[in-house]
Formats: sequence, C-alpha cells, structure tokens
Amino acid sequence: MRSENNRAAGGGPRAADCGEHTIDCMLIQLVVFDLDGTLIDSRRDLADATNALVAELGGRPLSVDAVTAMVGEGAGVLVRRALTAAGLNPQTPGALERFLAHYDERLTVHTRPYEGLVEALSALRSEGRTLAVLTNKPGRPSREILERLELARFFSEVIGGDSAAGRKPDPSGLLGLAQRAEVAPSSTVLVGDSPIDAETARRAGAVLCIARYGFGAPDDTLVPGPGEMAIDHPSELTEAIRSLRPDTGAVRLPETSQSRT
Repeated sequence: MRSENNRAAGGGPRAADCGEHTIDCMLIQLVVFDLDGTLIDSRRDLADATNALVAELGGRPLSVDAVTAMVGEGAGVLVRRALTAAGLNPQTPGALERFLAHYDERLTVHTRPYEGLVEALSALRSEGRTLAVLTNKPGRPSREILERLELARFFSEVIGGDSAAGRKPDPSGLLGLAQRAEVAPSSTVLVGDSPIDAETARRAGAVLCIARYGFGAPDDTLVPGPGEMAIDHPSELTEAIRSLRPDTGAVRLPETSQSRT
C-alpha cells in the first residue's frame, strides 16, 4: 500500500523539510523495520511464553537470555530450539500452537518500544518517508502489538513471517515492500538488529542500518560493511538516514556516535 503522505499529486516523492538536508535527505524514501529487538524490547514476554510452554510439557525452565538468543527466525524455529534446550522433543505435536496461545496472553505485559523510537518514527514520517515493518514473527500478533503500543499509525504495511513472501533472509518481502511503495531497493533502508536482517538487506540491494541497541547480535558481532550504517540508540536514526548521499552512498555516523560506551 502506498503512503499518500509520501507522494505529491504527480506521484513523485514529496519535498521534505529536512533543514540543510532538504535535497539529499530524500535519497531514502522507504524505511523498513524489523520488529523484535529493533522497534520493541520483547524479551521478557517471549521468554515467559516460552517457559509457560516448557512447564506445560514438563521441561527445564530457560533463562530470559537463553530464549532471547533463540529469537529471530520465526516462532516455529524458536519453539524447536526452546524445546531442545529444555530437554523436550522439538517435534512435539501442537507445540507451536500452544506457544502462540501462551504468547497471546502476554503480548504486551512487559513489551515496550525502545526509548526514543516514537520520536524517530515521527521525524521520519514528517520528512515524507514511507515506513513499513518486516518481521519473522507471525503477522497477527505483530499487528496486535503495534496497535496496543500505538505504533501501527506510523506504518503503511506490516509483513509477518507467515506471509506469502516467506521469512527473512529471503528478500522477497523487502523487495515487495519497495515495489508497492514505488521505490528502488537502493532508496530503501532496512533497520534491524540481527544477521538475518543484514543478509536480507544485502540480498535485496537495500541499505542496511544495524540497530546495535537490540538483542539480535550480542557483543558487537554484527559489523556494518561499506555503505552500511550502525546506530546505538533510536535517537540516532533520523540523522543516520539523512547522512546518506547520492554521490557517496551510505556514510557512517561520527566515531563518537558509533562507539559503545
């Protein structure tokens, strides 16, 4: 679905009020976000739902960190990994359905947007960019979480891992979003926190922005390559995207912003 906020009457990108960046800042017209670990900190609720399933099946409870390390490749993969780690049969019939039921009961008990995220989304939208979500989490709970946290209003589309596009790192979902927004992949940024997101962006020919504040790649194991960016806080996102230039491609933020403290 095309975002009308992003288009002028003639169909081209709307001129954006980006201060000194008025011309160059619209190099990037579409910004696509991963969900868990990028838009929202969902670790506790995912771990609690996982342990509810594990307890139901008589397995060993898992720590929040252990479950967090299993997140990123879809609910089915999470369930199989968790059951294996808990000493249970990873092919237990009905386990995925039971996990999703447990998760439905606690989607937003502890889950919250990352600090500074709402302000960043507001700024990007005010500059005329189209925003979308591409996640490996199933679509229905993804949309429900975004609605409850009052984030859904920012996004033209939300694509879950159970859609016809398949799961990341298959680039089909990202390419489809770009096509429907009438934007080239090279004018698209994928913001994500995991190696899965990095591979997706690279396969699609989009720009990668690594959300290092997330939980998908602990200990700085995911490093930006040439023409890619990394941010340590959502408040850095708008300026990071404005830093892209048609003549040089993506440029990294200043060292003071890139370095962890």
